[in-house]
Amino acid sequence: MEISDLYSGLGVDGFVQLLRGISIGKLRTYQIYEGFKVRARLQKLNTESLRKAAPRMWARIMAGDTAFGQDLAQAVLVSHLDMIIAVLDFLGVPHENGFFAKDMDPKPHFTDGWEGRVWEKFRSTVPEAVLLFYINHLRWELLKAEELYRPEAVPVV
Repeated sequence: MEISDLYSGLGVDGFVQLLRGISIGKLRTYQIYEGFKVRARLQKLNTESLRKAAPRMWARIMAGDTAFGQDLAQAVLVSHLDMIIAVLDFLGVPHENGFFAKDMDPKPHFTDGWEGRVWEKFRSTVPEAVLLFYINHLRWELLKAEELYRPEAVPVV
């Protein structure tokens, strides 16, 4: 699985929802504003420029721009640290304000079925695209999953 699969699994509408959830203030707080602005190829980084750039960003990620996909994921995730902290606390995963300690292996804390438990607990309080992205990002980056988590089985035609 590639990072582009995380985005394509959400579809264009979910992707746009991710962009809408990016907090410019949090990007500045975590000092990734300028780097993300450059990587996103934006003269000005604000909610309107993100909205207008969504089709170009989608095309870049679908074309395999892995570095941009990873930078965008970082922007999305730092914008939702409150959700990340809540999810990790819910699962009992040790963390430092939503970040794993460098010398810690969090994998054993992600027991079978954790995705479904997280989905059911948080789907009514967190935008679904953001929650699904975070679940799949953890599965991809940390657990090296080969397939996307999909909370509802979609019939294959």
